[in-house]
Amino acid sequence: MTDLLRLPLHDLHVEMGAKMVPFAGYEMPVQYPAGVMAEHRHTRARAGLFDVSHMGQVRLRGADYEAVARAMEALVPVDLIGLGENRQRYGFFTNDAGGIEDDLMLANRGDHLFVVVNAACKHDDIALMRAGLGGGATVEVIEDRALLALQGPDAEAVLAPLNAGVRDMRFMDVATLDLAGAECWVSRSGYTGEDGFEISVPVAAAAALARRLLDDEAVEPVGLGARDSLRLEAGLCLYGHDIDADTSPVEAGLTWAIQKVRRSGGARAGGFPGAARILREIEAGARRVRVGLQPEGRAPMRDGVVLFAGADGGEPVGQITSGGFGPTVGAPVAMGYLPTELAATGTTVFGELRGKRQPVKVAPLPFVPANFKR
Repeated sequence: MTDLLRLPLHDLHVEMGAKMVPFAGYEMPVQYPAGVMAEHRHTRARAGLFDVSHMGQVRLRGADYEAVARAMEALVPVDLIGLGENRQRYGFFTNDAGGIEDDLMLANRGDHLFVVVNAACKHDDIALMRAGLGGGATVEVIEDRALLALQGPDAEAVLAPLNAGVRDMRFMDVATLDLAGAECWVSRSGYTGEDGFEISVPVAAAAALARRLLDDEAVEPVGLGARDSLRLEAGLCLYGHDIDADTSPVEAGLTWAIQKVRRSGGARAGGFPGAARILREIEAGARRVRVGLQPEGRAPMRDGVVLFAGADGGEPVGQITSGGFGPTVGAPVAMGYLPTELAATGTTVFGELRGKRQPVKVAPLPFVPANFKR
């Protein structure tokens, strides 16, 4: 792993016994000595601390916030002009074919737009913004900050002694707060379905803050393995698996992230790449859709398993895009794509596993209800 980048907290991960693996060009902790199952369950019960410093942090500046938001709306089908100050939204870059180039988080910080993009796509995303925003905004890549995620039902109780202001925050609020003497940019959000916070902290202060959080008996370190099982149970997409450049937001079940003002009949309808296809599919439906899937038995069905309508014969009708064992559910869970006519909850299809077809039932998403503080 000599060619991989290291996280600012690399030494702390090694000190805690993390198993490090390559991911998106970085050495990343996949699990700690407790193991993936224990880390998953601890996050659902108490609080888990994740190092997500591999993600891209970007500041977009312009003449004023509205100018930046208007420029960015040409790249994403999201209402950014109407986004309240110190509020955050989920969104995605779309391409001319109506597919998703990446998903991201966007926050109105008053005088600028703060953007967090996926690690594997961040260089392409930054290039896309620099090429696509024109004179409406400048792109400032933030290199001197780490990014931590504190997730779980005890997250507020853990963070509040460092700054009581977190108690006033609701899901998707953002704020600048002093945490352990460091100026941190905090959002009440995450990737687990649990309540929690994402904390952008100066690199120089990151280790001290992480140690302070880990000193709380409610907090355990959590790696990529449990991060994946938590987001899967929460029905959240992973770019490159459940969404990609060929998949539309409507197929992916993400139309909730396209506000009415950007849809047909809205004040700023369209105006983003792939609008013709996406707006048509919002009105008429897509030919295939993302669904939750529950395989029978205890054997997980993972990414790439082909789905069939019947137990024998016939052509493939879909494919699993994410799958594994759901520790909270206590059974295998998966997501994938099926034709709309086979996507109703309770429908049985068949996944081909090691040359044999096993029943898989279409299930509602999420598998575990969200516990956000609204």
